[in-house]
Amino acid sequence: MLIPIRDLNPYRRFPVWTIGLIAANVVAFLAVSRGLSISQDAAYQYGAIPCDLLDRCPQLSAQLDSAFAGHSPLFAIFTSMFMHANVLHIGFNMLFLWVFGNNVEDRLGRIRFPIFYLLCGFGAAFAHILASPTSAVPTIGASGAVSGILGAYALVWPSATIICIIPIFILIFFTVRTPAWLMIGIWFVIQLFSGVGSLGQTGAEGGVAYLAHVGGFLTGLILIIPFGGRRTQRREITPAWPDTT
Repeated sequence: MLIPIRDLNPYRRFPVWTIGLIAANVVAFLAVSRGLSISQDAAYQYGAIPCDLLDRCPQLSAQLDSAFAGHSPLFAIFTSMFMHANVLHIGFNMLFLWVFGNNVEDRLGRIRFPIFYLLCGFGAAFAHILASPTSAVPTIGASGAVSGILGAYALVWPSATIICIIPIFILIFFTVRTPAWLMIGIWFVIQLFSGVGSLGQTGAEGGVAYLAHVGGFLTGLILIIPFGGRRTQRREITPAWPDTT
């Protein structure tokens, strides 16, 4: 498993939104967690539940409406992006967001970046909902939106150097340098095959929503160009003096 810890891809502007999103996720986790994990009530209150969104579990929907004032299945897609199951879940998501988000924010700017991020999160949520329309398990995490950031990064900076660690045991690891396309490509293949393998599983114990990652990644890959991610960078031109004789 390749775990990115930094990239060698400089950015020009201070990543206000990237840091702000990380802070918002951390604050949200601390606000609803019980120890090192999210409480079950918070997961149901703020998580996106596929069958609730598609009105396929009226009994559960009625219970949610009764338990949580102002409950909105659609708004839950937004709030679910700031909820995390446990410390490891939020830790990995925020690490990926920092490593790849600052460059995407630098390229898109402070107006387009948050819109892009949220759209990737919505794309991820709908991919999961379409794949598991009858699931009554709350979906939480910024993984879908962060996956969109990875899709954008892979398209715009495929050759950027990513420094990763490969853990062998708990406290034993070594570092490698790899191009972004390889590291992100390996990650995407794992998500895709794991997602396909999870189709048809109806367990109620929860797990990783791999197809949400795939949906977020593809959303970012598609949207980054119309959002201006591949625009030509302005270059300074030094005028040449005319030849003299």
